[in-house]
Amino acid sequence: MAITMRDIAKMAGVSNAAVSRYLNGGPVGEEKRERIRAAIQATGYQPSAKARSLRSGKSYLVGVVVPKINSESVSRVTAGIGQVLRESGYQMILADAENDPEVELDYLALFENYPVDGIILVGTIITLRHRQFFENAKVPVVVVGQHVDEVSCVYHDDRGAASDLGRALAERYPEGKFAYVGVRTDDRAVGNARLQGFRAGLASLGIPLEDVLVRNADFSCAGGAEATRELLEQDDGIRVIACATDTIAAGAIEAVHEHFDLEPGEGIAPLVTGFGDNQLLQAVTGGIPTVHFAYRTSGNRGAQALISLMDDTNAVPMQIQLGYRLVGIN
Repeated sequence: MAITMRDIAKMAGVSNAAVSRYLNGGPVGEEKRERIRAAIQATGYQPSAKARSLRSGKSYLVGVVVPKINSESVSRVTAGIGQVLRESGYQMILADAENDPEVELDYLALFENYPVDGIILVGTIITLRHRQFFENAKVPVVVVGQHVDEVSCVYHDDRGAASDLGRALAERYPEGKFAYVGVRTDDRAVGNARLQGFRAGLASLGIPLEDVLVRNADFSCAGGAEATRELLEQDDGIRVIACATDTIAAGAIEAVHEHFDLEPGEGIAPLVTGFGDNQLLQAVTGGIPTVHFAYRTSGNRGAQALISLMDDTNAVPMQIQLGYRLVGIN
């Protein structure tokens, strides 16, 4: 026999109305919420999505557009989004734009005209067309990972973190030569803010970051390796190669080992640093200097902001900046 909402109410010792409020994201006391959750988990109860939608006039679907699904940082953001949406009774439709802003815009338009109640964009390059979409969107939109003025956003202090990293490295290697492997600067957070922050951190102690020792890569190990090979062929006296992401740093480490003919596990010079606190890279290398961002938390906060907007279309957009910590630097 199929489990009904009435069965869940009986098992949890609450009213049918309380179960209905729980399923629809309404107010329920914490004790009752936990009993309802336990009853649903024990029975595997699945409410009728169609009936729920008809009652509320909502689809309980959220479109989530990400730049690259196989990125560890993006997966952590997505996990945070999914956790909050599930707890609030929403389902996530995920779209991978493969680091192509035009594909992002296609998905945004698709979701806007699909029956979703809201959209979360894990942003990279925000173009004029993105901003026009934000201003005219038919459903609430939240951006995670970039600071924008048009809609609610949750973002990291990329410039501040990179500046602190640069200053810490300059204090450790005051006579060293520094290089940088970044990404295209129209990505305002990862590309521009991290480069400018790192440059400012070095400059605060009188150390320059020479333009000839700056390279760009795509968001891949291969891109990091290629850019680092170019740097070392030009000047193998570099003491520190700072990378805009840990994925790029993994490629840089490979290139450094090749150039200096080092065995895995040997100490390397130059030192390679990253951004993102990638746990796999930390396990493989024993740890490199990097920056930890609360990516999962950013996903949580982004989803919470979207739910607030979906519940109240007159809600004021929020701009939330999250903190960071340096890792692997004494």
